[in-house]
Amino acid sequence: MGSVHVANLVNKVPEASLSAICDIRLDVAKAVAEQWGIGRVVQDYHELLADPEIEAVLIATSTDTHAAIIKDCAAAGKHIFSEKPLALDLKSIDEALDAVAKAGVKLQVGFNRRFDKNFQRVRQIVQSGELGRTCILKITNRDPELPSMEFLRVSGGLFLDMTIHDFDMARFQVGEVIEVYATGSVLIDEELNSFGDLDTAVITLKFADGTIGSIDNSRQSVYGYDQRLEVFCLNGTAMAENEKDHTVAKGNPEGFHTARIPNFFMQRYAPCYVEEVQQFIRCVRDDLPTPTTGEDGRKAVEIGYAAWKSFRENRPVKLTEITG
Repeated sequence: MGSVHVANLVNKVPEASLSAICDIRLDVAKAVAEQWGIGRVVQDYHELLADPEIEAVLIATSTDTHAAIIKDCAAAGKHIFSEKPLALDLKSIDEALDAVAKAGVKLQVGFNRRFDKNFQRVRQIVQSGELGRTCILKITNRDPELPSMEFLRVSGGLFLDMTIHDFDMARFQVGEVIEVYATGSVLIDEELNSFGDLDTAVITLKFADGTIGSIDNSRQSVYGYDQRLEVFCLNGTAMAENEKDHTVAKGNPEGFHTARIPNFFMQRYAPCYVEEVQQFIRCVRDDLPTPTTGEDGRKAVEIGYAAWKSFRENRPVKLTEITG
């Protein structure tokens, strides 16, 4: 993700000037810096926080480092864009958010799917009121293949790594979640059992306004990166189907054939990664509130905790049961 953000900042976000790259793997940072003509590379981010010329920091490190870096950036008076999740425990998130509030700096969380034009259009249609009140939310999120076991072991598990995007999208489309029921299985790779993770799940959500939501996840979708969403309302429905390279269908004796859907998130959500950083830069420059806040980041993790508790205890879990 760091490499993606570097390329976007250099090539597609002219409002920002990328002055330095930091990575504990110095050889990786140097290679990326050389590729994009970045003159400064460091191994210790504290060196950059001491630089008064640097106004903002984009954090794309491993999840277990996010909260500590956020606190250090806040203490140094730097505005912060951090990839999700903010941390894997609520206490660390609360400490980081407290540091941000005390420092008076801006924080934006990298829930890039909020910036997808299709999902934004669904939200606009529903919020216009033309379809009446919301009744059912349906989200399908299926990866083409499992990430590496090395990554999965430290990811926080399916609900805090993969489904966390869907929990945020559910709040974005409908509102606050008050209850979660989650069920899941290991159907793709039994190695996940060794550290208590899942690769297949269905989650039911209950919202404060009575709307019911369902999310289905799979770590292996052999036909591509399956990303669909529907908000069903009293007077109609708004849907976002999978994007395709083109809309042409070919018919022959073997049947009809259409374009493949995108292969992975870097392809499907490429414009969103640009748009979210552009909006962050705009918020810093014009002193505006960030579109995805620290509280949004906390809420998604909170729902993730409720999902894990529900799965382990085989019962619906109210969000009021989840505390720091």
